[in-house]
Amino acid sequence: MNLAQILAAAANEHGVRTALHLADGPVSFRELERRANAAAARLRDLGVELGDRVGLKLQNGPEFAAAWFGALRLGAIVVPLNLLLAPREIEQRMRTSGARLLVDEPDLLRDGSETEAAVADRTSEDPAVILFTSGTSGRAKGAVLTHGGVGFAANAAASALSLTPDDVVLGAAPFSHVLGQSTGLVATLSAGASIAVVERFEAEATLRWMTDTRTTILLGVPTMCIALCEAARGVAELPPVRIAHVGGAPVPLDVARDFERTFGCEVYEGYGLTELSGIATTYVRGQRRKPGSVGMPLDGTEMRIVDDDGAVLSANERGEVEFRGPSVIRGYWEDVQSTAAAMPGDGWLRTGDIGYVDDDGYLFLVDRKRDVIIRGGYNVYPREVEEVLYTHPDVLEVAVFGVAHPTLGEEVAALVVGRAGSFPDPDALRAYAKGRVAAYKYPRHVVLVDELPSGPTGKILKREIDVEALLGDASSSSQH
Repeated sequence: MNLAQILAAAANEHGVRTALHLADGPVSFRELERRANAAAARLRDLGVELGDRVGLKLQNGPEFAAAWFGALRLGAIVVPLNLLLAPREIEQRMRTSGARLLVDEPDLLRDGSETEAAVADRTSEDPAVILFTSGTSGRAKGAVLTHGGVGFAANAAASALSLTPDDVVLGAAPFSHVLGQSTGLVATLSAGASIAVVERFEAEATLRWMTDTRTTILLGVPTMCIALCEAARGVAELPPVRIAHVGGAPVPLDVARDFERTFGCEVYEGYGLTELSGIATTYVRGQRRKPGSVGMPLDGTEMRIVDDDGAVLSANERGEVEFRGPSVIRGYWEDVQSTAAAMPGDGWLRTGDIGYVDDDGYLFLVDRKRDVIIRGGYNVYPREVEEVLYTHPDVLEVAVFGVAHPTLGEEVAALVVGRAGSFPDPDALRAYAKGRVAAYKYPRHVVLVDELPSGPTGKILKREIDVEALLGDASSSSQH
């Protein structure tokens, strides 16, 4: 099984029907398949062979889709990269994956040969994609998604969303992200539906685009729902949205209700994981929805709740959420230790998230075992930001937290202790971090404090810090 066959089959079945809606005109299934073949031929000319890793840093659009399917066509492994990553982050991911080349300019794949690039034989267990996700250590790990795993997750998502060739899916979720890739790209095209491509989400422009393209499915995060509702006030015509699948952060009940009233659709709160190749839990049409729940596992995926010793817990008992099924990743690229920690045996994947399953089998997430901040749907790992701030010569100690934000869900905040005799400037520290991490990661709040509580070993005791109080009281805080 090679995922590239999905596009080839869709092109054969749907031909000149629109696969991608673009501002400068539609791209048909047949044309997208032609571009993927040309991209494969060009990559082949550049020396890419079976098993090679190919970095991919492009905007949502036909170039990304063609390069993604084209690399897979050769049996190469795609390494998608978030456009917001800093240069040092891109270099680290390219080095870790051992990528042969980086496709970061559409022109790199132009002038590809029109000769047929045969689809390489791949099994369901062969690696297809390496998606990097930072861990609690701050070190980016490359999750290895397989051809079979992505295909399974995409098919299950298409079934849960009841996708048909009549649907138009909003392509605002980055194709470099597991949701935009697995559900936004693969599931949509495999179902014969089309994608209304959005390179950059801006509420008013996106809403007009959704109306123009007759968008029926929204894949997004709560902040998008809030912004689209605001943009819709007083607008005469709205798109025919029937389902909004929303994840990445908890969906406030008022936000879900406002979106349903505004657009006359159902809001499915879901839960997804890179390590599960896409959506893990959601709702299906006609299923009773429960406020605060992220639904049930997709068909073919098992779920359980365990305690710290690995014992399976009963309904309504809180513990770590684990999954098992065909879409679970093969492991982390050349990282035996991280793989063993996440998948200790029997095929179960540890998520690091705390939750419970009610008597009806619905999953409720209540906390995160891993100290991750979810800012507007993007994961920010405090340790990664802390390590950057620690490189500043005026910083002695630093602790990074997530603090409540009305639209983003959480914002990044840093508490900083300066070195003796130095007086670090909060604005300068924020700018320092901004230049060294992705745009969504740097702390908008920087607060100078005299000391941070620590234990006997010198470890900072974050749980003893009232971050919200410090942000409210500190005149030395900087927020932008």
